[in-house]
Amino acid sequence: MAGTNGVAVVGCGPTGLLLAGDLAEAGIPVTVLEKRPRGISNLTRAFALHARTLEQLDMRGLADGLESLGHPLTRVRLFDGLSLDLSGLPTRFPHVLVIPQYEVERALERRAREAGVRFVHEAEVTALTQDASGVTVLGRGMEPLRASYVVGTDGMRSAVRQAVGLPFPGRSVIRSVVLADVRLAEAPPDLFTAGTTGDAFALLIPFGDGYHRVIGWHRSHDVPDDAPLDLAEIKDIVRAALGRDHGMRDPRWLSRFHSDERQAPSYRAGRVLLAGDAAHVHSPAGGQGMNTGLQDAANLSWKLAAVLDGRADASLLDTYDTERHPVGRTVLRSSGALIRLAMANRPWTRGLRSALTTLITHAPALRRRAMHQVTGLGYSYGPGPLTGRRAPDIPLPGATRLYEALRTGNFVLLTQGPHEPPAHPHLTTSEWRGPRTLLIRPDGYIAWTAKSPSPTQLERALLEHVGSPDRLTHSAKNSY
Repeated sequence: MAGTNGVAVVGCGPTGLLLAGDLAEAGIPVTVLEKRPRGISNLTRAFALHARTLEQLDMRGLADGLESLGHPLTRVRLFDGLSLDLSGLPTRFPHVLVIPQYEVERALERRAREAGVRFVHEAEVTALTQDASGVTVLGRGMEPLRASYVVGTDGMRSAVRQAVGLPFPGRSVIRSVVLADVRLAEAPPDLFTAGTTGDAFALLIPFGDGYHRVIGWHRSHDVPDDAPLDLAEIKDIVRAALGRDHGMRDPRWLSRFHSDERQAPSYRAGRVLLAGDAAHVHSPAGGQGMNTGLQDAANLSWKLAAVLDGRADASLLDTYDTERHPVGRTVLRSSGALIRLAMANRPWTRGLRSALTTLITHAPALRRRAMHQVTGLGYSYGPGPLTGRRAPDIPLPGATRLYEALRTGNFVLLTQGPHEPPAHPHLTTSEWRGPRTLLIRPDGYIAWTAKSPSPTQLERALLEHVGSPDRLTHSAKNSY
């Protein structure tokens, strides 16, 4: 049986790749199990990286490279003339980065391989059994594998979720959404072109290689996913939503899908955890799917590493569910509201949409809240005024930034003056000019703060959040 420790990640999409790379960089042995052959990418449905996700990628040294491959969009147009100006967001990335999912996967896979992640392709998980010391993974195209923990990042039809008996309640929101990759004879007016009439909506998004992704829907074309689809239907839908089809031609791919709203009641079942679409799915409105999954992985990875390294009790993993499940529920509701408003065709629902547009346009506080939610900047993991909040990218001495300091995967302690750095292999210490001492989690959220803490207070905080160096164990670092 392969493996005795470490983590098995099932699914090779963006969520699984970020998680695997984080764990491997922390010294944890990781095996990624993927049923697709190597080199066969996921179907690209995601095209947007929001600000908080870009910040998470910046903490891993990947954001600048992806920025060079994508197209920043500072204004997002929705329905009824409503648009959101992102240029004033308090971040190094005040925009949406329009970039195909496969480019994100390539960057994350390259990082994971360089960190030593083991990939097993054409491996289809069929069963899991867990006990007090680990999980045994069985499947087709693979040897039985033993791991300390298993994380299912294997999508909406997750074999991992089904194997542990977690339900996936919810329903279909919209059927027969069409997808196509086409060339356009006429350039669209915007980088991200969207339109809706109530009976139809359409999006045009560039790949950057001469093709555009078309996403469309028409109320009169409510057919099963396997119903035939041709370019003529795509053109009809786009003309209905945008007024013109921009000379679509040369389709290289056509497909239909349906959009569900579903969420597992828990993201943890013992030593098995879920992340990304295996844990929650929702409408594509707002472009939050890939982003929510990547932020799931950023929350979970450092906690798994701390538990496997012996610095934290396994109960730390419960905070993954308590912190991320409410975020997934909020994304499900907000994206569902957006798609329903876009589909509105009755007088009262159109009136509601118009009223909401007016309200957001003329209420700066509401508009700011909406932007912070969609971009991920507004989520926090604690009730306090600072604890659990996102830490901004604070400038540090030596022309560095907080997010650069977080690239080690350590906690970062920001003190108010000269200090004797506490001896801990998982702590980076730096001075800053702020009024309080801050302890920043590896995922960029504030774990603890105090004004001029005593050495005893600081020692207790480090012991609680970072763990004692004396508890470190190398049992999790045995290779497969």
